Formats: sequence, structure tokens, C-alpha cells
Amino acid sequence: MLDNLRSKVISIIDQDNTVVEKLQAICDLLKENVAYYDWVGFYFKNGEKDELKLGPYSGEPTDHTIIPFGKGICGQVAVSNQNFVVPDVKAQDNYIACSITVKAEIVVPLFVNGKNVGQIDIDSNTPDPFTRSDERFLEFINAEVAKIL
Repeated sequence: MLDNLRSKVISIIDQDNTVVEKLQAICDLLKENVAYYDWVGFYFKNGEKDELKLGPYSGEPTDHTIIPFGKGICGQVAVSNQNFVVPDVKAQDNYIACSITVKAEIVVPLFVNGKNVGQIDIDSNTPDPFTRSDERFLEFINAEVAKIL
């Protein structure tokens, strides 16, 4: 199913829209088409500050519009430059709860010219839903997004 969305992501990237509109369309596409993607959003490095700022997202509003590097799953990925798959958020000491319904999270860093500029963050209300296929798919999305940043 994820493979079927790859061509749709490419067509969104190729549209004559702003970057923000493209990122919003990707978030909406993923949330609407992957049953266990309950919140989908992009965070980006906030200028020269060691923090992330929320960009386009699809799902319930969040209070976490700014996340310091090192805090929560997103903040840890900003420092580690590594994918972070969390099968059970309750088992994580350094987890920032966005919603009591969230059971699992996956965060994949977004690189432009080898530099970590942001990430895609997915919350799921389903326990342990993420596989290697999700990681590869989100890496693909970030590689496509990097072309327009």
C-alpha cells in the first residue's frame, strides 16, 4: 500500500504550488491513506536556534509547536540524525505526549546536502504499527521533499 503512494507523493512534489502547500498535501495524503498514521507533520530547525518548529501537519492540533533539541522523540532525532521508531510511547522516558490516544511514533530526519534540516513525525493510536517499510517510505518522502527545500 505504501508503494502505491510513492507516485502520488512525486506528483505532489511536481505540482506548481508553494513548498508549504506541497508539504501540507503530503501530510493530508498520508493521514487519509494510511490507517495507522493518525497525525502526520513536519518539523524544521528554527533558524540558528537549537530547536524545532512545527511546519505543515495533518491531524489534531498540538501544543508542541516548538521542541528543544534533545527533548522528546523529535528533539532526540534532531541530535542523533537517526530514524527513531517507538513501538510503545509509554516505554520511553524522554517522550513528550501530544495526545493521550497516541501509542506509537516514528520520526525520520530530513537531510538537505547532508545537513539535518528537519523531520517527518508520525503518531499512531495503534500499538507497534511501524515496520521497515514505513521507515523506507518516509525516507523516500524526505528525499523527495529535500529536492524542493
